[in-house]
Amino acid sequence: MVQPAFRRFAIFALASLLLTPLARLHAQAPQTSLGLFENQSDVGSVTPSGVGSYDAAAGTYTLTAAGANLWSTADAFHFIWKKISGDAVLTADISFPVTAGEHNPHRKAILIFRQNLTPGSPYVDAAQHGVGLMGLQYRRAEDATTDDIELPVEKAPRRLRLIKRGDTFTMELSMDNEPLHPVGASIQLHLQEPFYVGIGVCSHDPNQVEKAVFSHVTLEKPAPQPADLALYSTLQTVNTDADFARAIAVYSAPAHFEAPNWSRDGKTLIFDEDGKIMTIPAEGGTPQPLNIGDATRCNGSHGLSPDGQWLAVTCSTPGEPESRVYVVPATGGTPHLVTEHPYSYFHSWSADGKTIIFTRPDHGASNIYAIAASGGPEHALTTGIGISDDPDASPDGQWIYFNSDRGGSMQIWRMHPDGSGAEPMTHDTFVNWTPHVSPDGQSVVFISYEPGTTGHPVNRPIALRLLSLENGSIRVLVHLTGGSGTMNVSSWAPDSHHLAFVSYQEWPISGDSGAN
Repeated sequence: MVQPAFRRFAIFALASLLLTPLARLHAQAPQTSLGLFENQSDVGSVTPSGVGSYDAAAGTYTLTAAGANLWSTADAFHFIWKKISGDAVLTADISFPVTAGEHNPHRKAILIFRQNLTPGSPYVDAAQHGVGLMGLQYRRAEDATTDDIELPVEKAPRRLRLIKRGDTFTMELSMDNEPLHPVGASIQLHLQEPFYVGIGVCSHDPNQVEKAVFSHVTLEKPAPQPADLALYSTLQTVNTDADFARAIAVYSAPAHFEAPNWSRDGKTLIFDEDGKIMTIPAEGGTPQPLNIGDATRCNGSHGLSPDGQWLAVTCSTPGEPESRVYVVPATGGTPHLVTEHPYSYFHSWSADGKTIIFTRPDHGASNIYAIAASGGPEHALTTGIGISDDPDASPDGQWIYFNSDRGGSMQIWRMHPDGSGAEPMTHDTFVNWTPHVSPDGQSVVFISYEPGTTGHPVNRPIALRLLSLENGSIRVLVHLTGGSGTMNVSSWAPDSHHLAFVSYQEWPISGDSGAN
């Protein structure tokens, strides 16, 4: 599971944010019977009405409530809250004191930022389930469907934190009294000021009442971000069939990794981390390097052959320091050089496994080439001074999908395997890159940047969108912070119902942890 990654985070969590007292956030706010908070409310249908209390001597908040859930398009829970503006950090230890008897494993105790008190309000919460599962849940618009990022942890955390910095919300955990640290659960969402912040409980069963206790609760204002920030990467998977985005954080670390491939048996993910090709169980675990001989400085251009026996990688070797395409056995071994020319980048195998499709930039342009998997002469499939990039062959061998600015803006195109018959597949204002066809040939997933984005940058607000090849409709699969490295090569699972991708966030790497 993800547990080893959490231990790794403890080493790098030296700056779990210098915090200034809540008095600076609301200097005139008096102490009330609800401690740090102003009031309490049932949100949605909660019967009997929920009850919240504050024990000043113990410094604890106890919430007792029913409520069907915080999920889908309408919530039902009990909420102790305060209205604020600006950035804030909410931290607490959470426990479910009653364990005897029948309890819903998905009863939830939450830290939450919420736009209003309507059942369908936009919100972000850090949700601790009774079974120990953790999730960052969010609803982007009024009455929209809730999405989330799940952490398949084996036990409940010791301490939980939810941070708002501008439109970025990040969940931090401490599992075993190590410093609070990010765990790859971070999203972008805008709340109008003022908004609500607080703690809540739902039973996940409208006919049952549950109790949760929040202790060592703090509500503070984050210190300014230091100049020295590290890039954290998170490998995630998501079910592409659901009408909401439930992403699973498989592995997260203060490192640069990118471009997952899914093994043909669906059990393993392959990605590159800081120049090495790594493998990890698709359900989470500890990554292991793949032995590819003297190939080094590998990047996010790699992929398995259709039969799963070979892995194409883009790396350097002592004799060829520039990036070139190599082929190695999927289980590791000696790399075999495929492309003669430097700065060649793998993108796709042909459907029959005989041809490798790659790109090579040239003075600001980029074009697509084909070459036999064993090497030999290359054949240009596109020409010109513009950008044609990220080719991906369809499983039926009829098309190569790619992104190109040949129409004036970066859109998704397709062409026949010989480069003929190019036609656009998207026609919108987004900047669209990296199309990948599902193994069943029904869908194309691609990255969409905000209008006006230049190039293919990393660490930007993006969406992964799905194009239906049956009717041409496009829907958003998931919003995230990412870009180059998120999905450079095909990351479809063999079942055509799951996708892997990488998200990014920047986080402090030095300084004191904790609060002033």
